[in-house]
Amino acid sequence: MFTHKFSPSGVMLVLMGLVVLAGQFFDGMAAWVVPALAFLFIVWGLWVRAAGLLIPGGILGGIALGIWLVEQPFAQNDELLQGAAFMLAFSAGWVLITLLGGLIGERVLWPLIPGGIMALIGTGILLGGPALTALEWTGKLWPIVLVAIGLRLLWKRTDRGAQGVK
Repeated sequence: MFTHKFSPSGVMLVLMGLVVLAGQFFDGMAAWVVPALAFLFIVWGLWVRAAGLLIPGGILGGIALGIWLVEQPFAQNDELLQGAAFMLAFSAGWVLITLLGGLIGERVLWPLIPGGIMALIGTGILLGGPALTALEWTGKLWPIVLVAIGLRLLWKRTDRGAQGVK
């Protein structure tokens, strides 16, 4: 009797290889590569209960949705609206990681940070006016956060050194 146990990793890698291969050789198939890979990563992550596999699944899923929105319902709109739609879809992919993590009993909250940032950017683009100006200034001034963190680290290090702690 045949009692071979299938390896989820082996099955998924074979399927991913076939999807990418088909995308290179069949007309119209390339548009399905990103969503198919997203789906396979999500299925794989849920199958083996590994949150790490849900990350590329969510990211690729958000990108796939963003591409579809820009090429289909928002194709005739201006570039700002397309950009906002893409950012909001991409944000949804990050949120999806957190939601799917809950399905396998994992608490994966960190994807809400990049997802939230992208949602703010997409919303700012949609709102335009002062929100768009705020985004532009944020884009120019964000390095100040790095300087502040660096100064804080230097200050903590100096403070510890003054107390005789190494």
